Amino acid sequence: MRILRRTITFIFLTQSLLLSQSIYDSLATHIITESLQSNNAMQLLTELCTKIGHRISGSPQATKAVEWSKRVMESYAFDNVRTEPVTVPRWFRGNVERATLRVKGQAAIKLNITTLGGSVGTPKQGVSGMVVEILSWDQLKSYGDSAKGKIVFYNRPMERSRRNVFEAYGRAVDQRGRGAVEAAKYGAVGVIVRSMTTRLDDFPHTGGMGYAEGGQKIPAVAVSTNDAEKLSSLLKKHGSANTRVTLELSAQMMPDVESANVVGELRGTEFPDEVIVIGGHLDSWDIGQGAHDDGAGVVQAIEAIRILKALGLKPKRTIRAVSFMNEENGGRGGQAFADKDRGTEKTIAAIESDAGGFMPRGFGIADSNAFRKLKVFEPLFAQIGADRITFGGGGSDITPLARKGASLIGLTVDTQRYFESHHTNNDVLDRVNERELALGAACMAILSYVIAQEGL
Repeated sequence: MRILRRTITFIFLTQSLLLSQSIYDSLATHIITESLQSNNAMQLLTELCTKIGHRISGSPQATKAVEWSKRVMESYAFDNVRTEPVTVPRWFRGNVERATLRVKGQAAIKLNITTLGGSVGTPKQGVSGMVVEILSWDQLKSYGDSAKGKIVFYNRPMERSRRNVFEAYGRAVDQRGRGAVEAAKYGAVGVIVRSMTTRLDDFPHTGGMGYAEGGQKIPAVAVSTNDAEKLSSLLKKHGSANTRVTLELSAQMMPDVESANVVGELRGTEFPDEVIVIGGHLDSWDIGQGAHDDGAGVVQAIEAIRILKALGLKPKRTIRAVSFMNEENGGRGGQAFADKDRGTEKTIAAIESDAGGFMPRGFGIADSNAFRKLKVFEPLFAQIGADRITFGGGGSDITPLARKGASLIGLTVDTQRYFESHHTNNDVLDRVNERELALGAACMAILSYVIAQEGL
């Protein structure tokens, strides 16, 4: 009898899911059509990138971006549009960033470098030192105090053989994040880090780095991969004793400033206090235009709600778009959003787009229960080849929401080209394909609406 009851229950649930899918199939088609036909996501990204440009936290451009996001949400008549204050760090690159390579007996060479975010500057005359090439932390440790007075050159590349480019990034980016901390322990006067990309080119990649509390702060830059190869070759040929670099940087950390996350929503009709958050981060680094990272994610979240409104859809649960501030150099926007007391509200899911505006492939879901429930809706995305719902995912801005019970979900895209532009002057509007961007917005609209209707 128990087996019979279970069988009947399974059949009932299967039939219910099939019915739901047939309803959502048609809806998914309408959402995708609206997103592609309107091309609205690209119009929004064009405004953000060309009228404001890059927008590092605390900058005048970041302030304009907050105002822009709020104005756009209001123009689409989103519900409860507002800003929520966030205190953010203010790092200023300055106008000087030069690295001059001198090899004994040869003319000086200018290296393609960019200051790493959070780095201190140098004295006006710069800092100079012989260069030592480091490929591992163990090598640095064995080098020890011999690094005193020298410039440490971290040249461990992202592994080209890795199928998942973010995995390759994760296995190399520790050089950037704590390279200055480790080098300073041995008396180094500066740090050069190979840019985080598998591509050989002349674009240096910036990114966040930090210092140990109470430790010596030494200047840190990223060098383009082409120049990393050149520097490595010259070191092998001429030796460290005959190879020197001078760094001249005018970067400085300034007092914290007030900024804001921007919030707008489509209010739920039956369970308005159950919320699905969708978003990306509004800030970017201060080079390029911040198009893929993460203007794309911001406009996709806004566009997802606009599409649902344009189709006259009224979700049972609230869908809330958030333009987060300060993901790149602090993560304070995501933390402040999660820390805010929202009374009886419960965020049941959070979907982030922060892997670029490339062709969507599906979603990664961090929570096992949500994964099992949403996996059955993969066919909704098959018509555009975005039907890979996998276990494991999320995003840095939404991670703090996990402690409040939210299921974390990341939009998965084709990322093979992402690190060609990531954190560089190459992260510009022309690098974004309008159809791929629109399809990502459609995916966010479909999934958020399904969760709003079905719950988790």
